[in-house]
Amino acid sequence: MGRIREIEVPPLFSELGIIRVAIFGEAPGPRGADQSGIPFWGDRAGQLVYRALEAAGLAEVPKEAWDPWDGERFRETGLRPVLKGALLGNAFPRCPTRDGHTFKAPTDAELKHPTNLARLAKELGLAASRCPGRLQVIALGRRAEWVFGRLPDAPPFDLHLLPHPSAQGLLQAAPHKGKGLKLQDLQIEWEARLNALLR
Repeated sequence: MGRIREIEVPPLFSELGIIRVAIFGEAPGPRGADQSGIPFWGDRAGQLVYRALEAAGLAEVPKEAWDPWDGERFRETGLRPVLKGALLGNAFPRCPTRDGHTFKAPTDAELKHPTNLARLAKELGLAASRCPGRLQVIALGRRAEWVFGRLPDAPPFDLHLLPHPSAQGLLQAAPHKGKGLKLQDLQIEWEARLNALLR
């Protein structure tokens, strides 16, 4: 894998029409969003997110994107998803790293920095302005959920928590940390839970 770019990855909004759901991960992944510049686009866990969005009619994914699913390839070829009625973003906008090569989780200080909180409140405000009812926010992982409880200037929204769809996130959230369970079964269950929230 190449060097982490540490670029700020902007949220991906539906270009037209209403927005009824916003999905936020923790931070851009090193192989996906950090390379492609698009939330979840090329992250291994992002395959589950986009598959669920596509099944719900909330995204169009070019067929040639599925194999190989790789953020650097997406950037080089210009492959992009199209959202319909949704927003994708991250609790922290850059891929956090100590050495430029490996991912580290964003710190509490980074997540609750006033600049970051203002950014998230602004993104939610833009989405809420296009939502006919109450905006549904889905946080992928407890770190993402944690920061959404610290947004005093955000519009009203309903917050739902799902485990992060990475292998580590799914196994950590499973009973007995996933012992005796197949990752594929956890992924299928996770997609079903996301699809239920997207209805």
